[in-house]
Amino acid sequence: MAIVFKPLFVLPLFFLSSYAQLWLRPDAYVLLNKKKILGPHELFNDPFGDALDYKRKKITDDFGTAPLSDFEKPSVLPNYVGLPNEPKGRWELVTVNSGVSAMHAILLPRVNKVLMYDATIWKKSEIRLPTGHCRLLNQTTGEKDCYCHSVLFDIATTALTPLELHTDTWCSSGGLSVDGNLVGTGGFQGGANTVRYLETCKGCNWREFPTALADRRWYSTQAELPDGGFIVVGGREAFSYEYIPREGDSNAKSYFFDFLKKTSDRDENNLYPFVHLSTDGNLFIFANNRAVLLNPKSNKVVREFPALPGGHRSYPATGMSALLPIKLHSKNNDVIPTEVLVCGGSGHKDAYTQASRDIFYTALQDCGRIRITDKKPVWKREIMPSPRVMGDMVILPTGDILMLNGAKRGCSGWGFAREPNLAPAIYYPKAKLGNRFKQLKASIIPRMYHSSSVVLPDGKVLVAGSNTNNGYVYNAMFPTELRVEKFSPPYLDPSVAVHRPVIVTDKAPEKISYDETFQLQIKSTAVKVEKKDIKVTMYAPAFTTHGVSMNQRLLDLGLEDVIAENAFLGIHTITAVSPPSGKVAPPGYYMLFVVYQGVPSVSTWVQIK
Repeated sequence: MAIVFKPLFVLPLFFLSSYAQLWLRPDAYVLLNKKKILGPHELFNDPFGDALDYKRKKITDDFGTAPLSDFEKPSVLPNYVGLPNEPKGRWELVTVNSGVSAMHAILLPRVNKVLMYDATIWKKSEIRLPTGHCRLLNQTTGEKDCYCHSVLFDIATTALTPLELHTDTWCSSGGLSVDGNLVGTGGFQGGANTVRYLETCKGCNWREFPTALADRRWYSTQAELPDGGFIVVGGREAFSYEYIPREGDSNAKSYFFDFLKKTSDRDENNLYPFVHLSTDGNLFIFANNRAVLLNPKSNKVVREFPALPGGHRSYPATGMSALLPIKLHSKNNDVIPTEVLVCGGSGHKDAYTQASRDIFYTALQDCGRIRITDKKPVWKREIMPSPRVMGDMVILPTGDILMLNGAKRGCSGWGFAREPNLAPAIYYPKAKLGNRFKQLKASIIPRMYHSSSVVLPDGKVLVAGSNTNNGYVYNAMFPTELRVEKFSPPYLDPSVAVHRPVIVTDKAPEKISYDETFQLQIKSTAVKVEKKDIKVTMYAPAFTTHGVSMNQRLLDLGLEDVIAENAFLGIHTITAVSPPSGKVAPPGYYMLFVVYQGVPSVSTWVQIK
């Protein structure tokens, strides 16, 4: 087992010994707040409170979402419900025990397993490490933690593979390397300066380097660069960024980032910033309500964007964000248009402070959309079907955006939100204004703080996690959640199953290079498949935590031709063109989908480098 650490980081964290029994007490939150055991900004609410208390308390300054300007208003009244018989998606419960509550989640290439992990701080989960494996907490007393805090979840069988963590991953970040392995950063206390590696090979386990990062990275964001390297941005009291060093090395210093200092406030509404790699190779970094473009080669801010009006969008006033699908062609222009979507959050900069006083403001119900490659970019706001804070935003294989999880009131934090938002919404980026949103079928399981969502190869979305409690607590108003669901978007409705293409596996590429023509074959029930009805998309799996989907992107590839090889058997050959560079598609593994008349195939894995 390859675990690398220094003895200093195996010693007990001070509160784990002094306050070992505190977590079990119903009134623990009172002492945690009074003593500031986890720092001045980590506050707690009563986990056994009343989930409906917001209905009995009038909040005079709960102003919600600002109205759209005349410029932003759609010409038609939005219809969020759709037609009476229109598919709304389907939920299925796949297991009642994920072993650990999925605070962090990502789909690992080739093995088709979802890596889930939470934190080591509580010394508890619902799955133990294999016999003989325990984490040493105190060398003097011999105290050990024999519980598992990270697992591999088999998406086909729900089987769990326990993995052994030694550093604390609480509120950390991550992404996939060029070879499809997990690279994770940061966390709490002894884990804050750590870089972790996990390969997908059978029997592989974590490798941890607790002194790799120069600054402590708790609530930071990790983003992949055009060359396959990573940058880590921000974190609590970390107004800086740095690049992940080679495995085994340590950074001597970080880069001060004044933007993060300027966007911070009393409630720290600039944690877990949204970071998206633009098609020009620069990094779009959004924190609180502002954004800049950072050149990772010169380490200079090359553009400042207008502020997004309406409120605050970063943790703990947690909104959602995605880089909208990147449309490519057989021959691309020098400037490839790039758009960013930011939705939800809180209109109140003190939402966190007020939630600690049992005042839960209504979340924001608007989105801002901006084309960051324009010469004079401007935000255009739209209204979602319902308010949402702490939600997840994932890009579906079709290029549409799914928003799910979270709450309608409050903000991120321990018991700091109310009114679970159970109904997902889908956003159609190419539809006309006023017709872009549809509300879908609701789940029955609240997915509050510390939830996660993962796009799967079959086009379903795995939904897990939710733990707004300090530990594994099952009798709280929102219990620690171990149930795992899968959501089938409307494109998987039986009524459209006839359109679903099948990729011929041995006729699909496993590796491609940049700016090259390649072919793949599909089977279809259609005798004739028109080029206009086909899309080939590449999806980079997201590392999802705290409402942030790190490194997520979808590429809509340029097509040259679609030819019927055998009309009788429904065999068709598609000729597509790969992305032009690592600026557009960072090297690594992608899920390759074929979408026919809006219905995606099951994906295959392709590596580009």
